[in-house]
Amino acid sequence: MMKTVFDRPAALTNVPLHYCPGCTHGIVHRLVAEVIDELGVEGKTVGIAPVGCAVFAYNYFNCDMIEAAHGRAPAVATGVKRTHPECVVFTYQGDGDLAAIGTAETVHSATRGENITIIFINNCIYGMTGGQMAPTTLPGQVTTTTPYGRKRNIQGSPVRVCEMLSTLDGVALAARVSVDCPKNVMNAKAMIKKAFQNQLDGKGFSIVEVLSTCPTNWGMTPRDALQWLRDNMIPYYPLGIYKDSAAIRDPEETQEAGK
Repeated sequence: MMKTVFDRPAALTNVPLHYCPGCTHGIVHRLVAEVIDELGVEGKTVGIAPVGCAVFAYNYFNCDMIEAAHGRAPAVATGVKRTHPECVVFTYQGDGDLAAIGTAETVHSATRGENITIIFINNCIYGMTGGQMAPTTLPGQVTTTTPYGRKRNIQGSPVRVCEMLSTLDGVALAARVSVDCPKNVMNAKAMIKKAFQNQLDGKGFSIVEVLSTCPTNWGMTPRDALQWLRDNMIPYYPLGIYKDSAAIRDPEETQEAGK
């Protein structure tokens, strides 16, 4: 009798993904689904889909999903979690969604220590709308809106989201990972699982930033795009854990614990 050693996660629907060849969204989708399976929370998980390349994420996860307005996923997640605290609530957002139009929602949900999980895909570009400059676009990187490369004196410097959010008391976990090789994929899954476990433990806001590729808008083959990520993105966005601590959510609880 043959033993199954690899299969589709139950939390991932059995439909073709719409992403471009070589796009790493599919890898991250699988990791999130595997974590949902392993934690046994599929029946009480609510995902918030973004506006961007992952706008159809609600087709791919076997859990309740809500489509948010552009950048507003953390605000929607806040409402769901506060209304249904028993649910496991996560957002899945790109850099244009989370770090541009959604900056306020991201920062303030983190400041409040909302007990939600954020999966943040950073591919240094606006993917769905045609390859425009994103807040995370690297200096010198060519996009349709920076045809001569991003210039610091004109467009400013890229936003390092994990470093920024790690300064906030409400953040329990801020980690940056990549899915460019098997070792990094395994580490990415571990961090995603930790972010979901933090929510189950009531620790507060957790964000996992995933460095990803966009071969189509970068104008590269999938293999070249992965190497470009290693050569250019990782030096500017170093992998690692930027904060890992229980969020202080209620001063009265802190005072009680100190007695």
